[in-house]
Amino acid sequence: MNTLILNGSQSSGGSALDSWVGRYGASLERSGADVVEIVRLRDLGIKTCTGCWSCWWATPGLCALHDGMAGLYPKVVAADLVVWAVPLVLGAQNALTKKAQDRMIPLLHPYIELVSGESHHRRRYARYPDLALVVEPGLEDGERDVATVRRLFERFALNCRSRLSFFATTSMDPKEAADETRSA
Repeated sequence: MNTLILNGSQSSGGSALDSWVGRYGASLERSGADVVEIVRLRDLGIKTCTGCWSCWWATPGLCALHDGMAGLYPKVVAADLVVWAVPLVLGAQNALTKKAQDRMIPLLHPYIELVSGESHHRRRYARYPDLALVVEPGLEDGERDVATVRRLFERFALNCRSRLSFFATTSMDPKEAADETRSA
């Protein structure tokens, strides 16, 4: 299984989430994952989507912004599983992971089709990876905040023509989370 972990920690000095993600990735490798790559989103210099639609009309599938996302798109499409490791800030995902989510739109067509009675973008590629979510709640975040972010990622997965196959918080032991990820 080719697993891509997108670490959304913004802390350049290392964080508890960085440590958890490292142990989780190592556990996935020990449990037999073919490839485990950890990408720190903070290192990509991700720019905010401008809504220019170039990725749909001018250069289909390619974003007009030049930053580290260009190298991330092929990794996402090639993965079997993309794990989003997301710190919560004031009850929601942080700005960095939201920017990265918004910038995934080139992976879809601008054309719409009905999926289970809802309007969604058509697929650009034959297959898309499953998604997983690991949340690092802040001190002020409660179960309701975690549940809201989980629901938002379930919708994000649906919009990405995928599914959210695994969910955990960083309170779970990384090895246990890796074992559950593999069985999901």
